[in-house]
Amino acid sequence: MLGVFVNVLTVVVGGSLGLLLKRGIPKKVSGAAMAAIGLCTLLIGMDGALEGGNILVAIVSLVGGVIIGTLLNIDGKLQWLGDRLERAMGKSGEGSIARGFVTASLLFCVGAMTIVGSLESGLTGDHSLIFTKSTLDFISSMMLASTLGVGVVLAGSFVLVVQGALVLLAGVLAPVLSEAVITEITCVGSLMIVGLGLNLLNITKLKIADFLPALLLAPLVSWLGVWLGKLTALPG
Repeated sequence: MLGVFVNVLTVVVGGSLGLLLKRGIPKKVSGAAMAAIGLCTLLIGMDGALEGGNILVAIVSLVGGVIIGTLLNIDGKLQWLGDRLERAMGKSGEGSIARGFVTASLLFCVGAMTIVGSLESGLTGDHSLIFTKSTLDFISSMMLASTLGVGVVLAGSFVLVVQGALVLLAGVLAPVLSEAVITEITCVGSLMIVGLGLNLLNITKLKIADFLPALLLAPLVSWLGVWLGKLTALPG
């Protein structure tokens, strides 16, 4: 778990530094920085989405995921929790904690580096990939927190839960999380990041949190596709 703890620490420290920087940034400059982060988020999302090998997996996962998320009202519950935290911290009207939390959580936890690095850390004790990711997350959290606020710092808890689970369950997950499956999970998550980028640019108002179940559906749909392919290949 060493790699996970280091990653969480870099997110918290980087985000905290970003909050300090935020205090001295004029609103006009902050708005320009938000637009730049939105464009970079779009680039990150599109780059990962193009790695997908089966568009049908992405479609089924996203549609099924957002239906489940909408029925569970994940976005509404996160927004409610964020509003409660804002009032408790006396920061009402200074920005959405839920927005910063969801944006940072997806950026920090979606991608092949997260999955592969956590599996390597759990199976072999090799934390090198997680340490590399931690360096990138430190810089990202600092920039994000300077515009999106304290929700970015709180995303460290999400990193702890997700990567910690991957490390602890590495022995069970490694045999089933093939390279192809990881690619499909990355593709689906990256499409959600594209949505985040569009939201940051105020082009759309997608409830990205409602799409989160798609990340769990992606490997299931991918495995189902492989199973059906083998089934249809059997001689009649």
